[in-house]
Amino acid sequence: MSLRLIVAEDAVLLREGLVGLLERVGHEVVAAVGDADALVASVRAEQPDLIVTDVRMPPALSDDGLRAAVTLREDFPGLPVLVLSQYVERSYALRLLDSGGGAGVGYLLKERVSALADFMAAIERVAAGGTVVDPEVITQLVRLRRDPVDRLSAREREVLAGVAEGRTNAGLAQHLFISEAAVNKHIGNIFNKLDLPVDTEGHRRVLAVLAYLRA
Repeated sequence: MSLRLIVAEDAVLLREGLVGLLERVGHEVVAAVGDADALVASVRAEQPDLIVTDVRMPPALSDDGLRAAVTLREDFPGLPVLVLSQYVERSYALRLLDSGGGAGVGYLLKERVSALADFMAAIERVAAGGTVVDPEVITQLVRLRRDPVDRLSAREREVLAGVAEGRTNAGLAQHLFISEAAVNKHIGNIFNKLDLPVDTEGHRRVLAVLAYLRA
């Protein structure tokens, strides 16, 4: 699936590296920009299939990229957005992941880019309307509501991390070397312990976790 993308990253080497990676696998980068204002202008002009943006960038060198992504999701409902970050900005992470009903959105740490196959799979999943959340992002957000999560066993935490990555039950079974029936049981236990409804759709399982964090 070939996509028209916009890349927003103020570090020139990383920006050019992302452009090269994306074009190498057949995507078209219609704009590569270095600040949040240029990101907004480029989206309005190009109407891309997906944007990949950093969190911290000019003009304020704060969370301008993330705030721009939230604004663009409000102005262009359904616009797929994948945010890359060196850190987790909790309030805006939740706002971003909650925007547009949670469809077509992702939040990954920059270190995940080096796992090329997983990174490209995340782009395709977000572009198709799915949700991708870095396991470390989930871990940090979960600390906001620590006590209920402490109810989870070590294996249930591993399964929850896999759910946050967007893995299917079959994918979790293969990744953790357990049966799919065991995965189903663990997922049921997780939602029961966190008082969340069981939902069989991958990206909605992530949203259920986020809904709990926002409660």
